[in-house]
Amino acid sequence: EFGNLQQAVQRLEVLIPLAIGLIGVLLYVNFGSLIDTLLAASVIPMAMIGGILALTVTGTPFSVSAAIGFVALFGIAAMDGIIVLSYFNRMIASGVGRADAILLTCQTQMRPVVMTCIAAGVGLLPAALSSGIGSQVQKPLALVVVGGMLLAPALILIVLPVFIEMFSRRAQQVEVQEIQPRPAE
Repeated sequence: EFGNLQQAVQRLEVLIPLAIGLIGVLLYVNFGSLIDTLLAASVIPMAMIGGILALTVTGTPFSVSAAIGFVALFGIAAMDGIIVLSYFNRMIASGVGRADAILLTCQTQMRPVVMTCIAAGVGLLPAALSSGIGSQVQKPLALVVVGGMLLAPALILIVLPVFIEMFSRRAQQVEVQEIQPRPAE
């Protein structure tokens, strides 16, 4: 059994970075911008904090099941980042000012982000609270997702807009500087 565990850990050492890389590629294909890709991916560590806290508070050791839970959590968090950032970009493209676009994004996208997190969290809550036969396998996965989904909406709707304001503005300034012609000498 120890050999099987080592093989599973070795596979996860390859699969987890591969999953994160694939998420990054898909984000880049979706946004076509490295800055937007990094902004959308910035929600992954925010959700990860909740998963780590859930494992720590319950005293559950990190396991293969927990690692799979983190992969699922990364996907859900990335989806929430896409929801927020895509709406912000649509607001900017339609001519809404930056500050208003951020406020509108937070107001209108709060429901989809919170509903996504509640659906994932509540769906796995029975598995996270279980103590019967087979719970050792499913419980770490469920704890990671439930913990991540409890903390993610607040962080996504508070921290991500700050990141958007900080880094998206810098990108806009760079684009404006590149477009303006230089005076003739």
